[in-house]
Amino acid sequence: MLLVLSEEHKDHLGFLTQVDGSVVEEFCRIALEFLRKGSNPKIYEGAAKIDQDNLTLMSPPPVDFMDSVLSLGFTDQLNQSLLQLYVQHKDQIRSMLSHLRCSQPAYHNLEWRLDVQLASRSLRQQMVAMVTMRLLLSGSDGGGTLRCLDLQTDPSTLLHLISSLEAALAAMKTGHARRILRNIK
Repeated sequence: MLLVLSEEHKDHLGFLTQVDGSVVEEFCRIALEFLRKGSNPKIYEGAAKIDQDNLTLMSPPPVDFMDSVLSLGFTDQLNQSLLQLYVQHKDQIRSMLSHLRCSQPAYHNLEWRLDVQLASRSLRQQMVAMVTMRLLLSGSDGGGTLRCLDLQTDPSTLLHLISSLEAALAAMKTGHARRILRNIK
């Protein structure tokens, strides 16, 4: 999977074509230190200003990484140096970025009840149906804590929600979605 770089990213990386390869290697080392230990302002004072806000969780194969770097117009020596650094530290970068992700709560159980009001004092021929659900989620910390969400909806909204979720599941079974998931992992 190729890395898609915006014009802003290309502009930020454009200065690398005008500097020596050792400078690029130093910037890569600084980026790795940033991922390991966090921000250190003293290191950045001597270096050029780099946009550090956009870290990617993708891990493209070396061939795709090289194709992505070729689009930036670097010299062959600089491209090879970046590829070598990428291959050497790819797994380490990947593991550090995976620890930065926040974990979401997971489904544990669902309890539901259907409430139907057939009539009232003023309206004898009315029928109002409501579905009440209690969604139990296991905690994101892995400690086994359960969180309870109480939800209530009418049957038509519930049917729309079900059809939307089924469409999303069908989309996940397409080849395009599988390729994306395989490259994210």
